[in-house]
Amino acid sequence: MSSGTVTQAPDVDAWRSLQSGLEAVGERRLVLLEGARDLSMQWLQGLLPAIVLEGGLWVGEAGDAPDTRLINIEPAKARQWLGRETPLIVWDGWRGNPPDAFAALSGTLKSGGLLFWLMPSREEWGHFADPDYARAGLDHGQAHPFAERMAGILAADSSVIRVRPGSPEALTLPELPSPTTEFRVATTPDQQNLIRKLVAFGLGRRRRPLVVTADRGRGKSAALGMAAARLLQRGRRQILVTAPSRENVSALFTHALESLGDEVLKTGNDRIETASGALLRFLPVRDLLREKPEAEVVLVDEAAAIPVSLLKRVLLGWPRVTFVSTVHGYEGAGRGFAIRFRQILDQATPQWQAQTLSQPVRWAEGDPLEPLISDLFLLGADHDPVELPKTGASEVVIEPWRPAQASEAELADAFGLLVNAHYRTTPADLRQWMDDPSARSWRALINGETVGVLWGAVEGGLSSELAEQVASGKRRVRGHLLPQSLASHSGFPEAASQRGLRIIRIAVTAHARRSGIGCSLVAAATAFGEQEGLDFTGTSFGGSSDLYAFWASCRLVFVRIGLQQEATSGEYPVQMVLAHSAGGKSLVSQIQARLARHWLALVPLNWRDLEPELLMSMTSDLSSGAPPDAADIRDLQNFGGGHRGFRLMLPVLRDLSQVPGVMSWLREHGEAIVWCRAVLQGWNWPELQREGLCVGQRDGEDRLRGVVRDLLQNGPEM
Repeated sequence: MSSGTVTQAPDVDAWRSLQSGLEAVGERRLVLLEGARDLSMQWLQGLLPAIVLEGGLWVGEAGDAPDTRLINIEPAKARQWLGRETPLIVWDGWRGNPPDAFAALSGTLKSGGLLFWLMPSREEWGHFADPDYARAGLDHGQAHPFAERMAGILAADSSVIRVRPGSPEALTLPELPSPTTEFRVATTPDQQNLIRKLVAFGLGRRRRPLVVTADRGRGKSAALGMAAARLLQRGRRQILVTAPSRENVSALFTHALESLGDEVLKTGNDRIETASGALLRFLPVRDLLREKPEAEVVLVDEAAAIPVSLLKRVLLGWPRVTFVSTVHGYEGAGRGFAIRFRQILDQATPQWQAQTLSQPVRWAEGDPLEPLISDLFLLGADHDPVELPKTGASEVVIEPWRPAQASEAELADAFGLLVNAHYRTTPADLRQWMDDPSARSWRALINGETVGVLWGAVEGGLSSELAEQVASGKRRVRGHLLPQSLASHSGFPEAASQRGLRIIRIAVTAHARRSGIGCSLVAAATAFGEQEGLDFTGTSFGGSSDLYAFWASCRLVFVRIGLQQEATSGEYPVQMVLAHSAGGKSLVSQIQARLARHWLALVPLNWRDLEPELLMSMTSDLSSGAPPDAADIRDLQNFGGGHRGFRLMLPVLRDLSQVPGVMSWLREHGEAIVWCRAVLQGWNWPELQREGLCVGQRDGEDRLRGVVRDLLQNGPEM
């Protein structure tokens, strides 16, 4: 629809001059096109044919691109552009603004790059019906503090070029200083140092992994490519590369190819082979782990986007592994990755090495776009750790808190705490936290400083008819994760009709952990649930034994474990709840009883690789089996004495695992893992042998016979 106003044509000479000037100083700019969409499109159609845009991107409806040379990309596929470069992006904000994708693509702009953002006037942002809100369940028609906050940041940033097509106001482009030397993309001292370190690592001793972290645009992938080439030249025969996708390592392969030059014999999409027969090869991480090809060196790029469980298997599977990760990337995952993965490195390879890059490569250090994007999406949000006073947790104050009403410093501190504590906290999470009217948050303070935060959301309350459809698998309603999951997977429609508070995130500063602050935050949330007449308070998290123990200590009980591992953590989603109402208590009792009846059949079919400690906790909490009868006792005695075979005994041993008190006793036994793997999870003897749990079938059976003898003599009364 036309606005009826003719927009003034852009001064193409001035824009060409701006592009060349930005390239000379190594900077980039955000151009905010405000006002009617049709006028902005008309203005762009007059400008784009005259400026540099080869390889530029259009983020919007495919048929609407203002210039046919632009490459159309959907926001959902922005991740595929990690590691690539573009001179120009046109983002149609009228068609939606998913924060993760916007932040990701902004990092692909090279020096001289322009990011055109089509949006309504900034005064309208807080009430603009962003089409992306529907995807996130934020199309509630209320104010959107996240968008209002962004508008305020843009208004205060003098580097933003504001264009109002149709406005009589004259547009003045920024004047750029004349550089003494023009900016050029070249190998930085940081990169050169990293390349030397990578080569020394690749030729050096085994089991000393290298972890490389840096912000975007620092040339990590380029350094990997150049180092890989040198290693092949120095005699390494096979170097493997893995990443979330092949597109992520495009820069790596490009720089390896350039560095090898005439030594390249042949290339393919996923490999470079030299004339001497050496090979640089890409494999997706799951293919790498399945095929397990031999290699002297493995390079893992964009490691923060790969589940820690898979990274651990790569770490242990090859002699020399380098992990490279973005610290303040669009996923907000870098520091969460570093914290969680550091624990594994310390345990498995204590001689691991760390390296970082600070100097940008694709743009100059004075580039204003990087700090602007960081401010908009809190990519660099950090939490200043607060130490507990000597008086301990008694000084802690727990209070309700609304991130949308917080100061920028308070918001950045609290969000930084979430980023540090969780494997993946993204800019989209920040928007959800600020804009979701069903969100409820609390914070813990010591001497006025934030030491913990809890973010929850009220869910459920679906009509009986809709709940029935959800439970039968015919419908899926946006949001309401916990009630819908319990209804559809546990088979109780009333779970979707009940209302509960789902705890989405909880984080406590490192110095204050294990002091009761987390449980105090959960207690505040559960007290709110009771006061508001909710049926339950619950949570869904990537299952691990330590997190399970934490939630159990907060009085939540186990009600469900998912069938598929989460893409982010590589762990199975676990759901735990604390019932408040009579209806909630009845529902939880029924769900637990049904899960307990099905447990022994489900475990070997679905959770063969579940962490044994977590499996033992769950099995113990689902204890419901009847004690063994006289025939079972006789069989157990015969098995323990070596007179009855394991295969015939398996049903009795599995049933025994659910007898009240038995699993709690087994957890303390030295052969508890063998019991979990062989009895509950159905591992065969070769699998157990590969994991070092036995030296063969006879040894494995003897270990289990010993457990049964100990149980009959020293175990709980049955």
